[in-house]
Amino acid sequence: MQDDHITPMPADAVAVIGAGPAGLAAAAWLSRHGLAPVLFEASDAVGGQWNASAPTSATWPGMRTNTSRVLTAFSDLDHPDGTPTYPTREAMHGYLARYAEATGVARRIRFRTRVARLERAEAGWLVVSATDGAERRDVFPRVVVATGRHTHPRVPAIPGLRTFSGALGVAHTAAYDGPARYRGATVVVAGCSISALEIASEIALNGGRVVTAQRRQRYVLPKLIGGVPTDHVMFNRAAALAGERLPPEAVAGGLKAAVLRAAGSPAQYGADAPADNIFAAGITQSQHYLPAVADGRITVRPWIETVEGRTIRFLDGRTTDADALLLGTGYGPSLPFLAPDLAGTLGAASGDLDLADHTFHPDLPGLAFVGLYDLVGPYFPVLELQARWVAYTFAGVIPAPTPADLEAALERGRTLRSMGPPPMHALAVLFARRAGVEPDPAAWPDLERSLLFGPLAPASFRLDGPDRLPYAAERTALAAASFGRDGSNAYTAEEASLRDLVLASPRPGAPEAIRRAG
Repeated sequence: MQDDHITPMPADAVAVIGAGPAGLAAAAWLSRHGLAPVLFEASDAVGGQWNASAPTSATWPGMRTNTSRVLTAFSDLDHPDGTPTYPTREAMHGYLARYAEATGVARRIRFRTRVARLERAEAGWLVVSATDGAERRDVFPRVVVATGRHTHPRVPAIPGLRTFSGALGVAHTAAYDGPARYRGATVVVAGCSISALEIASEIALNGGRVVTAQRRQRYVLPKLIGGVPTDHVMFNRAAALAGERLPPEAVAGGLKAAVLRAAGSPAQYGADAPADNIFAAGITQSQHYLPAVADGRITVRPWIETVEGRTIRFLDGRTTDADALLLGTGYGPSLPFLAPDLAGTLGAASGDLDLADHTFHPDLPGLAFVGLYDLVGPYFPVLELQARWVAYTFAGVIPAPTPADLEAALERGRTLRSMGPPPMHALAVLFARRAGVEPDPAAWPDLERSLLFGPLAPASFRLDGPDRLPYAAERTALAAASFGRDGSNAYTAEEASLRDLVLASPRPGAPEAIRRAG
């Protein structure tokens, strides 16, 4: 029996929850393939984290991206000429607003609309939402959840944390609003994430006395290596393919050697030495953190043992009397609108969703998730590839994964989660294969080196398969030659050796019929 207060949506309708980068990309690709996305956005503008007025935004004035403008963009819209290598928060917000207009997505957004509940319905998925307090109930055949990974600040269990009595208080770095209030103060920054190190550096370089506390010392990469953005150097297709062909210890050894060549060991700067296995230690990024440690502007300590008033005691027994304690301890997805049975199926309480290839679940047909994973490296190219896979599947451009495929992917994901966040090149290649758009370097001889060792530019995934672009080759070459890098096919000896390895055996991936679809 149908409830008169429930609106059944048309067969081509898709609910997209969230109008940040993931939601905009998903909606753009869904609409491009004949579907009619409806976006639900709780704030009054697009952008997600990049919308400073959004309640869940963890950005701050003066913040810039930690990934280059080439890899912080989608395949069909570049940043304007003159954009810095690392765009500002405001530039990113403007970019996403232009993307929403250029793709026609802007007119499909219900702003100031919060999704209160998502649950199964007889004909699909019931979405209960509220716009300025007025409730609405719609049943959609398909739903994409794209609310973002970095929406729920994680606060660690530290004995005595609530007793902290420093004058500037205790807060998660999600609430950080710039260094001015910390000038002249003693600040403990707990955590070793990118945001934690960037904030610690900014405070230290603007007159604060900074102590960082870390559970483990990670390897730290700068934002630039020899004038080239680090994401252009470290994240490439050759690294992803080598990871499939080499044993884990060889991959770890090669990655560690590359990181040490680029940045050295933190121990050389006065921080602790990381674990020998780089996957166990982890990798983070900050342009100024290690130099500030070497300068004595930042003191490094192990993790916090207890807090007693202003006094913070570390696991090595040393103490600091602090004016402020900032917790740069990461984020998790927040999905309070999931019906209890959905949350249980997805294992949402753990903070890591149980999904096949981060996207689908065999027991939840018609429901997809985009961008709900943690990741090392640039998000935008990965988000777009995942959005394409979802759109192609929902629109019937490619066959949907079989239940058996999804079950196998669930098991793989459970195993891989113990290894920490994946590098972006691994997920980019995974989603490109699922969508049938992974370019074959051997099919593009003039671009072979660019495709293997150049940046994973979004345009490089418009060379083959559905939605090929006539100018994708030119843009791929330009991205490879950006920042003065050699975009030719003249391999170094090290590159040539790796090239032979990754091209020697047949590529794993999508069936040939899917790769050639267009």
